[in-house]
Amino acid sequence: MKWKFAPEVGSIGSEATISLSPDVAFLGAADTSRFLELNGNLPCTNCYALVARSLGWFAIFSFDPSGYVKDDETIDPDELLKTLKESNTASIEQKRQRGLPPLYLDGWYIPPHYDTVTKRLEWGTKAHGETGAITVNYSIRLLGREGVMSAVLVSDPSSLDTDLKSFKQALQNFSFNVGKTYAEFREGDKVAEYGLAALIVGGAAAAAAKSGVGKGLFAAGAGLIKVLAVGALALLVGLFNFVKGLFSKKNPS
Repeated sequence: MKWKFAPEVGSIGSEATISLSPDVAFLGAADTSRFLELNGNLPCTNCYALVARSLGWFAIFSFDPSGYVKDDETIDPDELLKTLKESNTASIEQKRQRGLPPLYLDGWYIPPHYDTVTKRLEWGTKAHGETGAITVNYSIRLLGREGVMSAVLVSDPSSLDTDLKSFKQALQNFSFNVGKTYAEFREGDKVAEYGLAALIVGGAAAAAAKSGVGKGLFAAGAGLIKVLAVGALALLVGLFNFVKGLFSKKNPS
C-alpha cells in the first residue's frame, strides 16, 4: 500500500487536507478500502485512513456532500442509541453473509456532544465481538460549507483517553480547503435536510426514516451507510497487527 509520512500532506478528496506529523501515516482512498477489508470490514469508497505509527489507533475519514448542516438541534442520546442498535442488527447480518466477524453494539462509551466553537460533533460507542473483546469507536463529525467530514477513531478501551488525545492533536492539522469551511456559508448554498442527530445515525437515510419514508429501507441497508461507525467500521483492533512489519522497515513506503 502507498503510505504517506511526514512531511507530506494527506488529501481527503477535494474537500480537505491533513498535514502529517512524524507519529502518524496516511492512506489514500483505494488503499484505505483494502486496509479495511484486511481488518475484517466491508470495503469503503472514498474513505481515507490516518494511522498512528505506534499502531495504538487509527481513524477513517469520509465526506458526505449533503450540504450545510444547521447546528441548532437538540440531541437525545437515548433515542439515538435505540436507532443505532437497530441498524447494528442489520449490519451484523451483512457481515455474516460476507463471512466477516460480527460486532455487537453495547451502548455509549461517551454520549454525543457538540462544540459550537469548533463545529465538531463527537461521541463514542462501545461494542464487543464474539470472543467478548471490547472495541471502542470514537466518532467526530466536522461541519463544512458543503457537507460533513466524518472521522472515526478506532482504539482499545484501556488506552482510549491517551489515543483520543493523540488523535485530536493530529486533527489540529486538519483543515477544509479554501471556500469549503463552515464559516464560508452563503445564502443560496445547499442546506442539508437533516441536523445533528441524524449525523449520528446515518445522515440522509436517517432523515428519511425520521419522516416516515423508507423506514424499511433504512433498517435493512443501514450497514451500507459509510458514516455509521458501528455498521461500516466494525473494526477488530487485534487484527491490526498485520502492518507492524511495514512500519519497522527503514523505507516503509
